[in-house]
Amino acid sequence: MASTNFIDHVRFCSRSGNGGPGSVHFRREKHVPKGGPDGGNGGRGGHIILRGNRQLWTLLHLRYKKHAIAEDGKPGEGGNRSGSEGKDIILEVPLGTIAKDAETGETRVEILEDGQEIILTPGGRGGLGNDNFKTATNQTPHYAQPGEDGIEEWIVLELKVLADVGLVGFPNAGKSTLLSVLSEAKPEIANYPFTTLVPNLGVVAYRDHKSFVMADIPGIIEGAAEGKGLGIRFLRHIERNSILLFMVPADADDIRKEYEILLKELTKYNPELLDKQRMLAITKSDMLDDELMEEMKKEVPTELPSIFISSVAQKNLDPLKDMIWQSINA
Repeated sequence: MASTNFIDHVRFCSRSGNGGPGSVHFRREKHVPKGGPDGGNGGRGGHIILRGNRQLWTLLHLRYKKHAIAEDGKPGEGGNRSGSEGKDIILEVPLGTIAKDAETGETRVEILEDGQEIILTPGGRGGLGNDNFKTATNQTPHYAQPGEDGIEEWIVLELKVLADVGLVGFPNAGKSTLLSVLSEAKPEIANYPFTTLVPNLGVVAYRDHKSFVMADIPGIIEGAAEGKGLGIRFLRHIERNSILLFMVPADADDIRKEYEILLKELTKYNPELLDKQRMLAITKSDMLDDELMEEMKKEVPTELPSIFISSVAQKNLDPLKDMIWQSINA
């Protein structure tokens, strides 16, 4: 099941390599019995690097990786030969991955592009060989610089799903059904709460071979910002979506109240979400006749674009895609 394969949070120890020490060496050849210093520099310790990979959509491959340990740099050698650098460790991650310091919670790096590489934990610098320390008054230095120690730290990787449109609603608002109808995605659909336990992504085809990405995110419940239900684990994914499509079923007791509860939970989690473009879809509207729909329109919030749709009856889905496309490109 997707719920076992979708991992959006991992914690591991990241340890970069130590720098190699510089060399204390003097040139000694048959005709040069007392040559000057020629100790080479030590090699840099290996980095721990994150690389974006658009083919990945989960951190599952890192779930059991408790340690990432890079190689130490090699010592410098005589003849001004530098030691080789320690081998870097490259961790491929999906786009939308954030690395945080496990102790402070500080965001360290963010991966947003395919092929993007960012050094997470830098390796120690190699030490300078004795050739670097010769002077007019000290032509035979008998010392070199030790290599710099690598860094050992605990890192948390968090994945925030990247999509153009995030579907926001209570459980069973029809989010998974809409995604399955508009795209080739096959989310699990059933009439009980929290069928969707992980985000599902679908590419929605639009006119003239254009497309946009839609994310079906686990259903919100009142108190999600405090961690109730699936709570903050799902709210994290909404931060990445450029448009929030709120979905309220037509059989809700109070459409406006339900929308306001959803909005309140997002605001408590992160007030910056209010800056995103919002629109409202009243789902399951195939059960409404024209007279009842006109009456219900009086309950619909007027501060955002809204539309009555039915995924099952394919009602108003093209106008919905038009609304979304215009909003993405506004």
